[in-house]
Amino acid sequence: MSAEEDHPTGRIAPIQARSFGFLRRTYAMLVKELIQLRRDRLTFAMIIIIPVMQLLLFGYAINTTPRHLPTAVLLQEDSDLGRSILKALENTSYFKFTQQVHTVAEFDNLLLSGKVLFGVEIPRGFERAVRRGERPAILVAADATDPVAAGSALSALGAIVQTALEHDRVAGEPGDPPFEIRAHARYNPAASSRLNIVPGLVGTILTMTMLIFTALSVTREIERGTMENLLSMPITPVEVMLGKILPYVVVGFIQASLIIGIGVLLFGVPVRGSLAMLALLSTLFITTNLAIGYTFSTLVQNQLQAMQASMMFFLPSILLSGFMFPFAGMPAWAQIVGECLPLTHYLRIVRAIMLKGSTLENLRYDTLALAALMLVAMTIAVTRFRRTLD
Repeated sequence: MSAEEDHPTGRIAPIQARSFGFLRRTYAMLVKELIQLRRDRLTFAMIIIIPVMQLLLFGYAINTTPRHLPTAVLLQEDSDLGRSILKALENTSYFKFTQQVHTVAEFDNLLLSGKVLFGVEIPRGFERAVRRGERPAILVAADATDPVAAGSALSALGAIVQTALEHDRVAGEPGDPPFEIRAHARYNPAASSRLNIVPGLVGTILTMTMLIFTALSVTREIERGTMENLLSMPITPVEVMLGKILPYVVVGFIQASLIIGIGVLLFGVPVRGSLAMLALLSTLFITTNLAIGYTFSTLVQNQLQAMQASMMFFLPSILLSGFMFPFAGMPAWAQIVGECLPLTHYLRIVRAIMLKGSTLENLRYDTLALAALMLVAMTIAVTRFRRTLD
């Protein structure tokens, strides 16, 4: 039966009316959603901030060929040729001499602590050996736990020999240089990316999960209406916060153990340092992230906003911590921001313990920085929660 036969007058106006009604209702729903989006300031801010943040970070802060990397020098003799070699190294723009040491122990400790990425050792009697034709060697030691940062600089060493001889009267043909440079990639001589990525994943996964778990904890209580019952109990804000955080410390510890265990068994990642110290500092890192997530939960109004705030913090953490891109290659302002992120310090800690066998003395700076960030986050969380109660 046709539309005309279905209607007494034989017209199709009801079909058109239904079509216009559909459009009006759809338009009304669209306007309603736009108004609601405008009122949700955090979501609206996320729409603007996240793409702008990504553009600025990738455009200005991220550098896959880092230069001016911190380098220590062990200069056992002060000679014209030695200074020419150091100047030639600096002219490559890969090396920046920030430390001068006097013993091999200091040289090794700087690499273990991560304060420098390279160390250059010019042995005693070097220039005299060169002039005698003995072909002495200069040692360039690299912290290869980050193969991306070390690889480009090590590849530039080939042209250093002839460059250093341009202003020195030293005999030597290009095919038979009077000295050699021995590059020693420490801690990851095969430049295996998995040795860098797997320890970093421990911190990255813990950051994401711990932030989300605790950011949702308080907002879930508010949305379910159970916060009022909680506030009626004789309990202080600190006790509430600790009661919500401590269970997730156990969860985070289980996650860290699982990731490290899989990394060791399946990917052959070594654990050269103390497992007890790794567990202790991992607990400190987990607690810091839980306190930050708890702070987010006191700032937002619902679980969606809590998720958005967590991701807004997670994005710069993963980009500026040294997980995806070399930290030393970032500009100064990006490194300052990175130093304020717990993940930056934990990545140095977990990689140093697992790959280098570093001790607590070597990791003193990053441990103290992580503890300070935890105290700041907990203070803000308790203060914000007390204001919520008021």
